[in-house]
Amino acid sequence: MLDACAEILDESGYEGLSTTRIAQRAGVAIGSVYQFFPDKRAVAQALALRNLEQFGERIGDLLAGGGLERWSETVGQAVDIFVEMHRTVPGFRVLRFGDAADLHLLDESADNNAVVAARLRELIVQTTGVADTPALERAFAIAVETADALIKMAFRRAPDGDDLVIDEAKGLVQRYLSTYLDR
Repeated sequence: MLDACAEILDESGYEGLSTTRIAQRAGVAIGSVYQFFPDKRAVAQALALRNLEQFGERIGDLLAGGGLERWSETVGQAVDIFVEMHRTVPGFRVLRFGDAADLHLLDESADNNAVVAARLRELIVQTTGVADTPALERAFAIAVETADALIKMAFRRAPDGDDLVIDEAKGLVQRYLSTYLDR
């Protein structure tokens, strides 16, 4: 059902998503959809959580593989993973981590980008040993919002993302975070 949801999002956007269409695309009875999901928002939420888990797994694999000597390489690779998911993961370009459906889809107490920023900050803190402070929390929130806005712009400018804008996003975020992480 989540795969069917992703396909419909790619074709029709969030506005074109319905539980009826999900059931039809997945080849299941509408009652089967309602057995697991009360409405289209719940299906989108499950897909957004799957996207976040996949992003986290890819970042985790990156860190486990080693070879990244500086935090800035990790941040650059995180942007690359996010862009690659835009290009290859069905439904991701529309839904991503849920903002197309609801700004609080991942967590009712925090907006979606705040959840992503917290996860990325935790990973960087764990791998670098830098102190996790309120200033670092704010910096990651700003960095994620900035990267998100620029990547949206890159995909508005070109179907596969404008590589020049993506490179600018990486550089801008790396320079900004260096104030907090190169101490």
